[in-house]
Amino acid sequence: MNLCIIVPCFNEAKRIPLNEFEAFLSKFSKITIHFVNDGSTDITDQILDSFQKKYPEQVKILRLTKNLGKGNAIFRGMLKALENNEYDTLAFLDADLSTYPEECFYLAEKIRPPIQFVFGSRIKKIDNSVERKLFRFLIGRIIATAISKVLKISVYDTQCGCKIFNRKTAKLAFGKPFISDWLFDVEIFFRLKNYFGTSDFIAMSSEIPLKKWKDQGNSKIKWSYGFKIWVDLFNIKRTYK
Repeated sequence: MNLCIIVPCFNEAKRIPLNEFEAFLSKFSKITIHFVNDGSTDITDQILDSFQKKYPEQVKILRLTKNLGKGNAIFRGMLKALENNEYDTLAFLDADLSTYPEECFYLAEKIRPPIQFVFGSRIKKIDNSVERKLFRFLIGRIIATAISKVLKISVYDTQCGCKIFNRKTAKLAFGKPFISDWLFDVEIFFRLKNYFGTSDFIAMSSEIPLKKWKDQGNSKIKWSYGFKIWVDLFNIKRTYK
């Protein structure tokens, strides 16, 4: 497995856990991380630049001149990563590492025929550690239920920030920019479902409960977006119908 992880960054200077990234890269020397600086206005770029100098073979930086939003920052990062034919497995993670990078590696190991698409799921079980604020959990379940209805597929958690693709599936999922900044994950599901057909998409996908996930707080999603979510979901349904 030759894994490349895309990490979108927007004003992450005060919260990006570089010590955790460093421990991960030291442990897995063949993994590459592509940080996408999404038009940050703080010192994120300087911090990433210093980090890259410590791991020049494993860390790459894509700098965007203006903020495009999380979805399209990941889109740009994926396009750049796909230029390297050596990467056979591609993933994305949130910069705050709510999902631990070791979890991403564990999930990436599941990419083998017939599985082409794997995504983490924040299902609270007796044998895992998933820490979520109650109000976010409740709102998330309402949104997740609506998304499953729109997709017409039973998915527990489309919005978890850890998704892994083989090379072919990554090209299909990131073939064009996204129309939604924060519901781009739903667009990924639609694109793959529409290409492969529902039954084949289900057969090639695997939703795996995370062993550990922690709500890092300080969400960048504004409360006002709670109303726009439903508009975005309607537009996505209409676009990918």
